[in-house]
Amino acid sequence: MGVDVVLNEVSQQGTSSRRRRLTQLDVVPDPDEVFVRVCARSSLPLLGRVDPYGDLVLTAVEMPQFVAELDQELAGTVTSAEREVLSAVRRLAERCATDACTELQLVGD
Repeated sequence: MGVDVVLNEVSQQGTSSRRRRLTQLDVVPDPDEVFVRVCARSSLPLLGRVDPYGDLVLTAVEMPQFVAELDQELAGTVTSAEREVLSAVRRLAERCATDACTELQLVGD
């Protein structure tokens, strides 16, 4: 029951949410539940909001804080699996931060 991190491009014509379209650009899967375990033990605000049973959508506006929290967790990691997953999630977050038409969706089971 990991949390997959999906980078989506958002396109929407007009103001109706019915016309909102998501195109998946990239994904960091979490089959071994590494990312969800890091989030569960984290006391940081955004990482602490990650729900293994629900979804959390983060926009480009939230990426500076999210990247900073990932950096803090990366500094304290001890396993290579944690470093790999956090680094991959950080790469997606950096892409999201540079493009206002994208969002990160953290998808729980």
